[in-house]
Amino acid sequence: MASSDKVMFEIYREAGYGRRYRVVYFTELNEHNKETEINRALTGDHYCDGFIMDWRKDEAKAVINRWLDRLNQGEVLPAEDLAAELSELVR
Repeated sequence: MASSDKVMFEIYREAGYGRRYRVVYFTELNEHNKETEINRALTGDHYCDGFIMDWRKDEAKAVINRWLDRLNQGEVLPAEDLAAELSELVR
């Protein structure tokens, strides 16, 4: 699979006061937001990462957004469970 056929992502928890879970899709960043978003992810606590197949990215992003909502509401969810749910959508 060529690198243009996939989207690299990372889910992390903010390092600052809010401590919210966020996702960054690295391969979708542009010159205007690349440095800021990468720095935010690097200073946060890593939760999960991977590559989404481009042709299924809408499905994968919907799953990720549901997980972010649940994590940010205080649920304790193992990253392995998210990886299992995304297994057909990522590489």
